[in-house]
Amino acid sequence: MRSSERLVVAVASAGVTWPHENWPPPDDPYVDRVQHVPPPHHGLAETAADVVVLHCEDPAVSFPGLLEVLRTRSVPAVVVSPRRDTAAVVEVFRAGAGYLVEGDHCPEMMSSAMVAATVGHTYLSPSACDALREGARRMTASDETMERLRAMLSPREQQIMELLSTGLGAQQIGQRLRLSEKTVRNNLSNIYAKLDARSGTDAVLRWLGATPVLRT
Repeated sequence: MRSSERLVVAVASAGVTWPHENWPPPDDPYVDRVQHVPPPHHGLAETAADVVVLHCEDPAVSFPGLLEVLRTRSVPAVVVSPRRDTAAVVEVFRAGAGYLVEGDHCPEMMSSAMVAATVGHTYLSPSACDALREGARRMTASDETMERLRAMLSPREQQIMELLSTGLGAQQIGQRLRLSEKTVRNNLSNIYAKLDARSGTDAVLRWLGATPVLRT
Protein backbone atom coordinates (compact mmCIF):
# COMPACT_ATOMS: atom_id res chain seq x y z
CA MET A 1 0.00 0.00 0.00
CA ARG A 2 1.30 3.46 -0.83
CA SER A 3 2.19 5.18 2.40
CA SER A 4 0.47 8.52 1.76
CA GLU A 5 -2.43 7.56 -0.51
CA ARG A 6 -5.54 5.46 -0.34
CA LEU A 7 -5.84 2.43 -2.57
CA VAL A 8 -7.09 2.25 -6.12
CA VAL A 9 -9.01 -0.96 -6.83
CA ALA A 10 -9.56 -2.41 -10.33
CA VAL A 11 -12.75 -4.45 -10.69
CA ALA A 12 -13.01 -7.12 -13.36
CA SER A 13 -16.59 -8.39 -13.51
CA ALA A 14 -16.92 -11.63 -15.45
CA GLY A 15 -20.37 -11.52 -17.00
CA VAL A 16 -22.12 -10.22 -13.87
CA THR A 17 -23.03 -6.73 -12.71
CA TRP A 18 -20.89 -5.26 -9.93
CA PRO A 19 -23.40 -4.76 -7.07
CA HIS A 20 -21.28 -2.48 -4.90
CA GLU A 21 -21.54 0.82 -6.75
CA ASN A 22 -21.68 2.73 -3.44
CA TRP A 23 -18.38 1.25 -2.29
CA PRO A 24 -16.10 2.73 -1.24
CA PRO A 25 -17.91 5.55 0.59
CA PRO A 26 -16.29 8.98 0.31
CA ASP A 27 -14.93 8.74 3.85
CA ASP A 28 -13.38 5.29 3.47
CA PRO A 29 -9.94 5.57 5.14
CA TYR A 30 -8.29 2.92 2.96
CA VAL A 31 -9.80 2.82 -0.53
CA ASP A 32 -9.93 5.90 -2.73
CA ARG A 33 -11.76 4.70 -5.82
CA VAL A 34 -12.72 1.80 -8.06
CA GLN A 35 -11.93 1.56 -11.74
CA HIS A 36 -13.79 -0.97 -13.89
CA VAL A 37 -11.90 -2.98 -16.49
CA PRO A 38 -14.26 -4.51 -19.07
CA PRO A 39 -13.91 -8.09 -20.39
CA PRO A 40 -11.63 -9.69 -21.48
CA HIS A 41 -9.70 -7.66 -18.89
CA HIS A 42 -6.43 -7.38 -20.81
CA GLY A 43 -6.20 -3.83 -19.52
CA LEU A 44 -5.46 -5.24 -16.06
CA ALA A 45 -1.91 -5.95 -17.11
CA GLU A 46 -1.31 -2.21 -17.50
CA THR A 47 -3.52 -0.96 -14.69
CA ALA A 48 -2.03 1.26 -12.02
CA ALA A 49 -4.42 -0.20 -9.43
CA ASP A 50 -3.09 -1.52 -6.13
CA VAL A 51 -5.49 -4.48 -6.00
CA VAL A 52 -7.55 -6.36 -8.58
CA VAL A 53 -10.99 -7.72 -7.69
CA LEU A 54 -12.48 -10.50 -9.78
CA HIS A 55 -16.28 -10.51 -9.44
CA CYS A 56 -17.65 -13.70 -10.97
CA GLU A 57 -20.25 -16.44 -10.69
CA ASP A 58 -17.78 -19.33 -10.90
CA PRO A 59 -14.10 -18.84 -9.97
CA ALA A 60 -13.22 -22.20 -11.51
CA VAL A 61 -14.12 -20.72 -14.91
CA SER A 62 -12.99 -17.10 -14.48
CA PHE A 63 -10.06 -17.13 -12.06
CA PRO A 64 -7.50 -18.96 -14.26
CA GLY A 65 -8.01 -16.31 -16.93
CA LEU A 66 -7.36 -13.55 -14.42
CA LEU A 67 -4.13 -15.21 -13.31
CA GLU A 68 -3.03 -15.45 -16.93
CA VAL A 69 -3.65 -11.74 -17.50
CA LEU A 70 -1.80 -10.81 -14.31
CA ARG A 71 1.10 -13.18 -14.96
CA THR A 72 3.41 -10.39 -16.07
CA ARG A 73 2.51 -7.99 -13.26
CA SER A 74 2.78 -8.48 -9.53
CA VAL A 75 -0.55 -7.21 -8.26
CA PRO A 76 -2.61 -8.91 -5.53
CA ALA A 77 -6.09 -10.23 -6.24
CA VAL A 78 -9.33 -10.78 -4.34
CA VAL A 79 -12.24 -12.88 -5.63
CA VAL A 80 -15.83 -11.88 -4.88
CA SER A 81 -18.32 -14.62 -5.76
CA PRO A 82 -21.59 -16.18 -4.55
CA ARG A 83 -19.90 -19.59 -4.67
CA ARG A 84 -19.01 -20.85 -1.22
CA ASP A 85 -18.18 -24.48 -1.96
CA THR A 86 -14.92 -25.90 -0.72
CA ALA A 87 -13.36 -26.59 -4.11
CA ALA A 88 -13.80 -23.01 -5.30
CA VAL A 89 -12.41 -21.43 -2.14
CA VAL A 90 -9.45 -23.81 -1.79
CA GLU A 91 -8.28 -23.27 -5.38
CA VAL A 92 -8.41 -19.49 -5.05
CA PHE A 93 -6.70 -19.61 -1.66
CA ARG A 94 -3.93 -21.87 -2.95
CA ALA A 95 -3.19 -19.26 -5.61
CA GLY A 96 -2.75 -16.66 -2.88
CA ALA A 97 -5.87 -14.60 -3.58
CA GLY A 98 -8.40 -13.42 -1.02
CA TYR A 99 -12.00 -14.66 -1.20
CA LEU A 100 -15.20 -12.89 -0.18
CA VAL A 101 -18.49 -14.75 -0.50
CA GLU A 102 -21.12 -12.38 -1.87
CA GLY A 103 -23.54 -11.38 0.89
CA ASP A 104 -21.09 -12.56 3.56
CA HIS A 105 -19.24 -9.30 4.03
CA CYS A 106 -19.85 -5.66 4.90
CA PRO A 107 -18.24 -2.59 3.23
CA GLU A 108 -15.66 -2.39 6.00
CA MET A 109 -14.68 -6.02 5.42
CA MET A 110 -14.33 -5.35 1.71
CA SER A 111 -11.92 -2.51 2.42
CA SER A 112 -10.01 -4.63 4.93
CA ALA A 113 -9.60 -7.35 2.30
CA MET A 114 -8.05 -4.83 -0.10
CA VAL A 115 -5.57 -3.58 2.50
CA ALA A 116 -4.72 -7.16 3.53
CA ALA A 117 -3.98 -8.09 -0.08
CA THR A 118 -1.44 -5.28 -0.44
CA VAL A 119 0.56 -6.56 2.54
CA GLY A 120 0.52 -10.20 1.43
CA HIS A 121 -2.30 -11.45 3.64
CA THR A 122 -5.00 -13.72 2.17
CA TYR A 123 -8.29 -12.40 3.53
CA LEU A 124 -11.35 -14.66 3.72
CA SER A 125 -14.93 -13.82 4.61
CA PRO A 126 -16.46 -16.08 7.33
CA SER A 127 -18.15 -18.48 4.90
CA ALA A 128 -15.01 -18.75 2.79
CA CYS A 129 -13.01 -19.49 5.93
CA ASP A 130 -15.46 -22.26 6.86
CA ALA A 131 -15.15 -23.74 3.37
CA LEU A 132 -11.36 -23.73 3.62
CA ARG A 133 -11.47 -25.50 6.98
CA GLU A 134 -13.86 -28.08 5.58
CA GLY A 135 -11.52 -28.70 2.67
CA ALA A 136 -8.59 -29.10 5.04
CA ARG A 137 -10.62 -31.52 7.18
CA ARG A 138 -11.22 -33.75 4.15
CA MET A 139 -7.56 -33.69 3.12
CA THR A 140 -6.10 -33.61 6.60
CA ALA A 141 -2.89 -35.37 7.50
CA SER A 142 -2.71 -38.08 10.14
CA ASP A 143 -3.18 -37.20 13.80
CA GLU A 144 0.45 -38.09 14.47
CA THR A 145 1.65 -35.73 11.74
CA MET A 146 -0.56 -32.91 13.02
CA GLU A 147 0.66 -33.42 16.59
CA ARG A 148 4.25 -33.22 15.36
CA LEU A 149 3.47 -30.04 13.44
CA ARG A 150 1.92 -28.36 16.46
CA ALA A 151 4.85 -29.40 18.62
CA MET A 152 7.11 -27.32 16.36
CA LEU A 153 5.41 -24.16 17.54
CA SER A 154 5.33 -22.46 20.92
CA PRO A 155 1.95 -21.96 22.65
CA ARG A 156 1.94 -18.31 21.52
CA GLU A 157 2.74 -19.29 17.94
CA GLN A 158 -0.08 -21.82 18.03
CA GLN A 159 -2.48 -19.08 19.15
CA ILE A 160 -1.34 -16.88 16.30
CA MET A 161 -1.78 -19.67 13.74
CA GLU A 162 -5.30 -20.41 14.97
CA LEU A 163 -6.23 -16.77 14.43
CA LEU A 164 -4.38 -16.52 11.10
CA SER A 165 -6.31 -19.54 9.84
CA THR A 166 -9.62 -17.79 10.56
CA GLY A 167 -8.74 -14.99 8.14
CA LEU A 168 -7.33 -12.41 10.54
CA GLY A 169 -4.32 -10.28 9.64
CA ALA A 170 -1.36 -9.32 11.80
CA GLN A 171 -2.97 -6.13 13.13
CA GLN A 172 -6.20 -7.91 14.09
CA ILE A 173 -4.29 -10.80 15.69
CA GLY A 174 -2.30 -8.29 17.73
CA GLN A 175 -5.50 -6.68 18.95
CA ARG A 176 -6.93 -10.05 19.96
CA LEU A 177 -3.78 -11.14 21.81
CA ARG A 178 -2.81 -7.68 23.07
CA LEU A 179 0.46 -7.74 21.16
CA SER A 180 2.02 -5.15 18.89
CA GLU A 181 1.69 -5.73 15.17
CA LYS A 182 5.50 -5.90 14.97
CA THR A 183 5.56 -8.70 17.57
CA VAL A 184 2.94 -10.64 15.62
CA ARG A 185 4.89 -10.25 12.38
CA ASN A 186 8.09 -11.42 14.10
CA ASN A 187 6.24 -14.48 15.38
CA LEU A 188 4.86 -15.14 11.91
CA SER A 189 8.37 -15.04 10.44
CA ASN A 190 9.46 -17.66 12.98
CA ILE A 191 6.39 -19.77 12.23
CA TYR A 192 7.05 -19.70 8.48
CA ALA A 193 10.63 -20.84 9.07
CA LYS A 194 9.56 -23.70 11.35
CA LEU A 195 6.88 -24.92 8.95
CA ASP A 196 9.00 -24.40 5.81
CA ALA A 197 6.20 -22.14 4.60
CA ARG A 198 6.80 -19.52 1.93
CA SER A 199 3.83 -17.35 2.85
CA GLY A 200 0.87 -16.98 5.16
CA THR A 201 -1.24 -18.95 2.70
CA ASP A 202 1.25 -21.82 2.72
CA ALA A 203 1.48 -21.73 6.52
CA VAL A 204 -2.31 -21.91 6.95
CA LEU A 205 -2.58 -24.87 4.57
CA ARG A 206 0.14 -26.69 6.52
CA TRP A 207 -1.43 -25.77 9.85
CA LEU A 208 -4.81 -27.13 8.72
CA GLY A 209 -3.20 -30.31 7.43
CA ALA A 210 -4.01 -29.67 3.78
CA THR A 211 -0.34 -29.49 2.70
CA PRO A 212 2.44 -31.67 4.12
CA VAL A 213 5.19 -30.15 6.24
CA LEU A 214 8.48 -30.60 4.40
CA ARG A 215 10.79 -30.75 7.38
CA THR A 216 10.95 -34.01 9.37
